[in-house]
Amino acid sequence: MADTDPPGTAARRAALRLLDAVLRKGLPLESALASATRDIERGDDRAFAHAIAAEVLRRLPDLDALIDGATAKPLPDDAKARTALRIALIQPLALGTPQHAAISTVLPLVDGGPKRLVHGVFGSLMRSGAQLPPTPSLPAAVALRWAEAWGDGMAEAAARAIAAPPPIDITLRDAGRDPAVTAEWAERLEGVSLAPGHVRIPAGSSVPDLPGYADGAWWVQDISATLPARLLGVGKGRHAIDLCAAPGGKTLQLAAAGWSVRAIDLVEARLKRVRENLARTRLQAKCVTADALTFAPPEPVDAVLLDAPCSATGIFRRHPDVLHRVRPRAIEGLAERQSAMLARAADALKPGGTLIYSVCSLEPAEGEGVTDAFLASHPGFIADPVAQEELPEGFAPDAAGRVRVLPGTLADAGGADGFFVARFRKG
Repeated sequence: MADTDPPGTAARRAALRLLDAVLRKGLPLESALASATRDIERGDDRAFAHAIAAEVLRRLPDLDALIDGATAKPLPDDAKARTALRIALIQPLALGTPQHAAISTVLPLVDGGPKRLVHGVFGSLMRSGAQLPPTPSLPAAVALRWAEAWGDGMAEAAARAIAAPPPIDITLRDAGRDPAVTAEWAERLEGVSLAPGHVRIPAGSSVPDLPGYADGAWWVQDISATLPARLLGVGKGRHAIDLCAAPGGKTLQLAAAGWSVRAIDLVEARLKRVRENLARTRLQAKCVTADALTFAPPEPVDAVLLDAPCSATGIFRRHPDVLHRVRPRAIEGLAERQSAMLARAADALKPGGTLIYSVCSLEPAEGEGVTDAFLASHPGFIADPVAQEELPEGFAPDAAGRVRVLPGTLADAGGADGFFVARFRKG
């Protein structure tokens, strides 16, 4: 960074590195954050760099449409001038940054002719009153893929859903099915409840500062992500395995519901977070570092919950980078690994045991495709259809008794992450 750079340039330079990590290298935004902000001391500057990059990714097709409409010939997709313009434009158009601050802190990111180009295009668009459309545009390939899988209405609902960061959902430790406890916490947290044991609060809330956090009375978990553990019901001391458990929301749910839980994850650093959440909430589970493809319990258990690693396209509202990183070939590879994990998970069950498979994906190959193939290759298992009364209001099983959560679900209440859940019973 040059000594003459305007204050705030470092955050924009970090945003440039973040976008390069996502769009050129295919890295998740969150995993690239530490490296991209390595030279920034202030936490608010690091947060602003993240906010710029995330908002650019949320509105990338629309930003590029503005840029292409103001240039004599299209800039290459990976040109630094295009990325600099994206960073400059998103600030006044979506983040409330004054125009002069946005452009003055972006120009140091480019040199020579591109600097004049960036300044000229930005100024032209601002003078013309350029705006982003109320409903964002999805990347064309994603919109086509989802429309083919689920219909045009789903893709349109997804575009509306990505317009703003989603609200924060909270799962209560002690609510169970007591509506009075849930209502009490909804009032204390100044939120609304959409299901027993659930409270929804606005996006941007400072989670550690909220009542009950330090006491371990609740944890953050999207309402869709609560469905797999909800479908196992009350444990009454029975034994369950939570495969691929980190960050631990489902482990906490199962422990709170009376299950004796063994939480399995491949990465010890991720299990550390599970242990921290268990300690904060004063819940009990045994954490084991192991590969879901090779792990075997000492003896068969009553239930296995496999929330498998996936494309994570269902959480695009929170992590818009997935829209630009995930390709069909990657989805195919993930589906193969998920099938192998599900087959291994099935081996851990005792007769009559319950197997839950879930993914936070909107791709049929990772949901319906995996479970259809499992049933076809495992005659000892049968589908255990989910009943409507097992689900929170606003969710519904499909014709086969599986749960497919698409964009548009709970739209009037702030939405829900995309999800897929299927339940099986071992004969």
